[in-house]
This record gives sequence, structure tokens and C-alpha cells, in this order.
Amino acid sequence: QVQLVESGGGLVQAGGSLRLSCSASGRTFRGYTMAWFRQAPGKEREFVAAITGSITYYADSVRGRFTLSGDNAKNTVYLQMNNLKPEDTAVYFCAAGYGATAPRDYDYWGQGTQVTVSS
Repeated sequence: QVQLVESGGGLVQAGGSLRLSCSASGRTFRGYTMAWFRQAPGKEREFVAAITGSITYYADSVRGRFTLSGDNAKNTVYLQMNNLKPEDTAVYFCAAGYGATAPRDYDYWGQGTQVTVSS
């Protein structure tokens, strides 16, 4: 059983940066795809970024601004978010599974961390 715990959310002004962390416990996430999704009020959960091994892929809306990395020794993945925009405001969820960009492909989810970007 994999448990995921996110941290690092908060309030930041537009143009600022935040780094989210997702720590996995229960088993190693080696072999899984680790992903970040986000959900804004009244909207569906949307894909942000994912990493499988050393391969990363991003939603068009964040490519060039967000960077996803992993530390296998710490069972942790990081989402560095730069040049944040008000439209990035959402609850950010970490997920583990064998999927790509669809939430239904992921088996394990964290509780979410709020990111708020003020204009």
C-alpha cells in the first residue's frame, strides 16, 4: 500500500515560486509513474506533470514554468513551480500509478495541498 503526503503549498504573488513535495511511504515508488494533478473550484481535476524513471512530461499550460524531479533515495518527488500565475491557483494532488495524463489511471492519491496565486 502506497501512501502519499504532499507539502509546500501556500500563498504567493504572481510571478513568484513554490516547490511542492510528495513523499511516498509504504513501498518504493520505483516503477510507478508519479504525477501531479490540480483542481480549481468548480473545475475538473487536470493533469499537470508526471515522471516515469527519468522521463518527464508536462501539460502545455505549465511547460517551461514547472519542473518535476524525483529523489529515489528519499521516495520523494518535487514540483518546482516558477513564474506562477493566478490561473495556477488550485489544490494540487500527488498521484502514483501506471498512468499517463488521466486521473483514472492512478491508483494512489495524496490529500492535496492548496496553492493560491494572488494577482
